[in-house]
Amino acid sequence: MGRFTYGPKITVDFDDRVLAHLQTVIAAKIRRGESFMFTWIDDDSTGDGRTTVWVNPHSALAFKFFGKRPPSINRVWVEALMTSANSVAGLHILPEPPDVPNGKHED
Repeated sequence: MGRFTYGPKITVDFDDRVLAHLQTVIAAKIRRGESFMFTWIDDDSTGDGRTTVWVNPHSALAFKFFGKRPPSINRVWVEALMTSANSVAGLHILPEPPDVPNGKHED
């Protein structure tokens, strides 16, 4: 279980695989100087609601992974998450779709 930290007071745990994909999308958006909302569903232990944060190039973010090895990145999932991040609703965690072998899309 990895941990995403936003500023000094907000921390949330995500599976390392999910967190690695979120990091990929968030880092790409920040490198481009793009701001966006990021929303996730809270765990029952924290109130069973949802949290939204405004992510911008000046946000204090940290990604802490439990595992030592980075998981493989599913490019199809990154594209879906990036589409979400680019929408008016902002970045939401989506279920992982099957990856396309060798990065080739089927016709």
